[in-house]
Amino acid sequence: MKPEALLSVDQLCVRRGPELVLDQLSFTLQPGSLTALVGPNGAGKSTLLQALEGQLSPSGGSISWEGIPLTPVLARQQLALMPQRGEIAWGFPITVRALVALGRLAGQRPGCCDVEAALQRVGLVGLAGRRLDQLSGGQQQRALLARTLVQPARLLLLDEPCAAIDPPSRTELLRVMRQLSDAGLTLLVSSHDWGRDLDAYDRVLVLDRQLLADGTPQQVRQALGDLRVGNHCCG
Repeated sequence: MKPEALLSVDQLCVRRGPELVLDQLSFTLQPGSLTALVGPNGAGKSTLLQALEGQLSPSGGSISWEGIPLTPVLARQQLALMPQRGEIAWGFPITVRALVALGRLAGQRPGCCDVEAALQRVGLVGLAGRRLDQLSGGQQQRALLARTLVQPARLLLLDEPCAAIDPPSRTELLRVMRQLSDAGLTLLVSSHDWGRDLDAYDRVLVLDRQLLADGTPQQVRQALGDLRVGNHCCG
């Protein structure tokens, strides 16, 4: 028997001014799943993540959490967004541990994860005292992920976590995400790239304003043929 969906999106529409950015999206996320959200730049991926987190109000359709409407208050309790690395001032002279602790202060509620535990889960305990600008791109992404993990969220929304990092760093980040999924967290991971790393995910949603495909990596490839977006992929 299929478990109840953690998150349900039904006929979701989102506008930015007069522009319809998301048009009648419908999908569900199951508990503990690792899902890729794939599409070109401008497809609406970041808009969707922001709408799920409660930053943007839908102009139509609905979002539900375990069968009840997902209000902004409920979203703050259950979802956490990891922003793109470009939104962080990496030259700011604070340590990895301080960055992660800031995430805990932002989400200080019962259920918050310990900073050291978050660093352990992403494999950065040995670099906790290093400044952010001394990290590689992949290490910076794992630091951002640790900052997200200290919040008491059951669904993690990761915005382009594999952008502009080398293949070994992508592989390591995917391994960490799989471990989090296996431990019971649900992850929705956006990317504009398409490639072999897609097979690391349980499921793929292909977005370009509308939902073009939804299924396992193999099902999506069969549905879309030889479609390629970008040269490599994290999801």
